[in-house]
Amino acid sequence: MALTDTAARTAKPREKLYRLTDAAGLCLEVTPGGSKLWRLRYRFGGKAKMMGLGAYPAVTLAKARDRREDARRLLADGIDPITHKQDEKRAQAAHVHTFEELAREWYAYNSPRWAPSTAAKALQYLEADILSVIGQRPLQEITRPELVTLVRKVENRGALNVAGKIRQWLSQIFRYGLAKGSVASNPATDLDVVAAIAPRTKHHPHIPLSEIPTLLSKLDTAKCDVMTRMAVRLLLLTGVRPGELRLAPWNEFDLESATWTIPAARMKARRPHIVPLPRQAVLTLLALKEITGSYPIAFPGRNNRERPQSENTVNKALRQIGYEGRQTGHGFRHLLSTELNSLGYNRDWIERQLAHGDQDEIRDTYNHANYLEQRRGMMQAWADSIDALCAGKNSNVQLMRAS
Repeated sequence: MALTDTAARTAKPREKLYRLTDAAGLCLEVTPGGSKLWRLRYRFGGKAKMMGLGAYPAVTLAKARDRREDARRLLADGIDPITHKQDEKRAQAAHVHTFEELAREWYAYNSPRWAPSTAAKALQYLEADILSVIGQRPLQEITRPELVTLVRKVENRGALNVAGKIRQWLSQIFRYGLAKGSVASNPATDLDVVAAIAPRTKHHPHIPLSEIPTLLSKLDTAKCDVMTRMAVRLLLLTGVRPGELRLAPWNEFDLESATWTIPAARMKARRPHIVPLPRQAVLTLLALKEITGSYPIAFPGRNNRERPQSENTVNKALRQIGYEGRQTGHGFRHLLSTELNSLGYNRDWIERQLAHGDQDEIRDTYNHANYLEQRRGMMQAWADSIDALCAGKNSNVQLMRAS
């Protein structure tokens, strides 16, 4: 009779080892110590043999039968199952795991948690600066001095931010390997101790508010795409990051309620961001919708409408009208922050408008829309002041105080 799971489960140890048989050579061996081990009896080359198939209950009766059938298929092909198993173990032990194998596994595990732009840049730097140098090196042979040399090459070309990321990723990759048992130590620890000293941070350049009318006037007469002009105006009117604007799909905009909701997946800090749209921004978007409303993305590329506008488009236009080194797309955020802070606006309103995180992470998670109505009034006053300045009137933004 075939063995049942109940019989296997209730089998008690005896003074001597005994076996409960199933069929086709499968049996359960019960030891005096209480262990229950699956065995397979078979003949190969005229000799009787016995092969272990695992321990019960970790290997169930059904799984043991599957393993028996695998072994019988090998026997039908003239292969000794025990020899085949030993060969597999030797092949696995002989395989030299490279750094690239571990790095790509780490990337596949982590990249779903990142914004698409972050994942793309991480892969770009991983392939260009790390895998191209040590990708084929055996994991166990990589040393800390070797990693220092790798990072030094990146620092020497002036890419200190990239070097910092690479140090961070190297450490994370080896930590991942430690958790998996792929490496015995982490040679990427303490790489920051010998990091090159970064120069003083240079903020994104921006012109004074008083020069904005001239910039907009030059932009209107420049030989650039009308969508580029609209992008510059929207960066000025909202204070969003250039990447947040150029990648924006139309379904994020609610022009009736004058609100733009950017999901966490597209934000640098991975938190959703609500942007109140002043009247002037709504009018700009309505005009833009007449041009690109049939496409999913509000700012599609000029040559390929299925792809977003190039990240260099806005800065290129600003250079062409004479603002190289003086104004960038990102610099409009600094202009907005500088002006609104100087006028005494509530700092929390400004920081929230710029999507800077709250130091209290719990409060930040639940209050991502904080100060929405206050920010709406602040940004409308900001937009009105720009209109007034362009019209040659007094441009001072009306002070608003937090209650």
